[in-house]
Amino acid sequence: MSDRIIVGLDVGTTKVCTVIGEQSEDGILDIIGEGTVPSQGMKRGAVVNLDKTTEAIRASVKLAERVAGVPVERVFVGIAGPHIKSVTSHGLAAIRRGHSIGPADVERAVEQAKAYPFDGDYELIHALPLEYRVDGQEGIKDPLGMAGVRLEVDVHLVAAATGPLTNLRRAVEAAGLEIEGLVLQSYASGLAVLTPEDHESTVMLVDIGGSTTDVAVFQNGQLAHSSVIPLGGEQVTGDIAQLLKIPLEEAERIKKKYGAALVEMADPDLMLEINQDGNHVRDVPAPELAHYIRPRVREILLLARGAVDEQLGPLELTVHKVVLTGGSALLRGVEELAYQEFHLPVRLGRPEGLSGLADVVASPAHATAVGLVHFGSKSEPAAAPARRTRREPARGEREREGKDAGIWEKIKGIFENFF
Repeated sequence: MSDRIIVGLDVGTTKVCTVIGEQSEDGILDIIGEGTVPSQGMKRGAVVNLDKTTEAIRASVKLAERVAGVPVERVFVGIAGPHIKSVTSHGLAAIRRGHSIGPADVERAVEQAKAYPFDGDYELIHALPLEYRVDGQEGIKDPLGMAGVRLEVDVHLVAAATGPLTNLRRAVEAAGLEIEGLVLQSYASGLAVLTPEDHESTVMLVDIGGSTTDVAVFQNGQLAHSSVIPLGGEQVTGDIAQLLKIPLEEAERIKKKYGAALVEMADPDLMLEINQDGNHVRDVPAPELAHYIRPRVREILLLARGAVDEQLGPLELTVHKVVLTGGSALLRGVEELAYQEFHLPVRLGRPEGLSGLADVVASPAHATAVGLVHFGSKSEPAAAPARRTRREPARGEREREGKDAGIWEKIKGIFENFF
């Protein structure tokens, strides 16, 4: 019972991804299972078709179970979408004279910060302390045991609208799973891709997904800002489809295969054969496709920049580097375009420091799911950890296996009588 099974479930607009990790007593995190399937029941971080979302979750988890050889019962689920709200709130607690600051004092200060009045029906997901102050002294990470009469704390709060959150819970539970924790997707992605060096500086993470882009700023490894932009890779695909007058499926195909966010990165001699209506084929130069892609990608990056500028000040003065994650970040030229727009060092964020199936999840598209496993590895288990055992077939599978065995016995009898 020394190992613990942790499962991350990333329910996105274009895909549902399940990653199974195994944490041993020595702290090593092995990736032992992965399953990715198309998603059709989500839109901008919210469930729009409960049945389709539930079926995609089931299929994704089943694939990961087959690879890992373990059953999945509990999952850490990522949340995203425009219904997410975040704010940095201030808390205060008075300390009795002659007493050192204790856990109860810290809890009182944090609880006061958590009382922030979100407009509407919202559920608090995260309350992440950023910095403490004792009698005005700033920059304190751990105030326990210190002397003082006034304890203050800045806490980053993340809340989600109750409606979309309830529907997501229903989809996961209808798939036969128990939710062990809910985690902001950009926060999870940061846990997966930020390096020890990143924890010593201020990093902006831009997670470009299917229909939303999540923006997070980490200061010294702590989540200090988060926001959601209602644009992603789907909008790029829609622009291509509209301008070339082609179906969305064809637009997505050529975007992934030939697309580039910079014209200079497209092959000037390459002509693309575009299927417009099933009968007519049109030749399109690759640079022309890049002309259609660049404006929308640039808009997404500028909106990400604007979100940070508004909350923290000018990007160049507050952020040291930029990390791109999400499936749409894999589009050629996005990294280079981000460098042009931000004037900061930019890199693609890939999950690192893993063992097991590390190569399978070493992509920006897997950042959230792997980050959920990281989050779970730092959380207290809801129950006794699962023992790594081979997955037992379900009742329906046992019945099918019995029928198959009977058929094979009959076939064997026929051949024995024939020969």
